[in-house]
Amino acid sequence: MTRFMDVHHGMEGITAEQLRAAHQADQEIEGEEGVRFERAWADPESGTVYCLSEAPSADAVQRVHDRAGHPADEIHPLPLVV
Repeated sequence: MTRFMDVHHGMEGITAEQLRAAHQADQEIEGEEGVRFERAWADPESGTVYCLSEAPSADAVQRVHDRAGHPADEIHPLPLVV
């Protein structure tokens, strides 16, 4: 499995509660795609959200985000992690 960092734009003003709810929505269906979302970060001022996951593919990550209602704008593989 590969780790991925995905990026969401346009989420200006996101609150901690909204971030937790979005992360929870991903986690509720992640197993159906073989994905494990580890953590999410957000910058409410810029509207940027980052999600770290482990998945069989970037497509699997995107399918979860699509189904949860917040598609990713970018998904980057992280083949080197220390």
